[in-house]
Amino acid sequence: MNKLVVFDCDGTLVDSQHSICTAMVRAFEEAKLTPPERLATLAVVGLSLPVAMARLLPDAESDFHDHLAERYKLAFHALRRENAVSEPLYPGIAELVEDLDDAGWLLGVATGKSDRGLHLCLTHHGLFDRFVTLQTADRHPSKPHPSMLQTAMAEAGAAPETTVMIGDTSFDIDMGLAAGARTIGVGWGYHAPGDLVTAGAHAVAMDSRELRGHIGAP
Repeated sequence: MNKLVVFDCDGTLVDSQHSICTAMVRAFEEAKLTPPERLATLAVVGLSLPVAMARLLPDAESDFHDHLAERYKLAFHALRRENAVSEPLYPGIAELVEDLDDAGWLLGVATGKSDRGLHLCLTHHGLFDRFVTLQTADRHPSKPHPSMLQTAMAEAGAAPETTVMIGDTSFDIDMGLAAGARTIGVGWGYHAPGDLVTAGAHAVAMDSRELRGHIGAP
């Protein structure tokens, strides 16, 4: 079976917290609500938007969660039009992705982003063609449901025992474990390293060099 490495995007490949938090503030303010604290927003990054809104507003109706999710999307689109979206790659990530691809690993992404948002992000960084499977919230249940990872494995011709799931949140670790994959947490994202250990990550890397070693990359 093929060897597959699947990355989360926000908080793992790119640091998009400024844009995410700004869009969340705009969405809540437009709905005449007090915006959540920054840490509360970062705690739900990776979930599909309606699920994230349900975590932030547990007493609201599901229809309102959907409504607020749409407001968030519109706010993020507005940031793009303003050229105000910031999604820089974390240090060493571009080189790691390129080296894994060149060494014969198949690469994928499983993310709470939309198809459009992921395409724009990877294309901006010149990495789009490095990935053979891209799974987003547009076509799957929210993490930690294993659907994204299971589909990625099927598309790549990989088995759970030949697949590594890499992410910065407990949602990523839970998804990876549910799909039977090896899981590696990254300590530079939006959930604390201890939370990743508690979730059951097989390893936690604190920088890209350490991540490379845990993967077994060249």
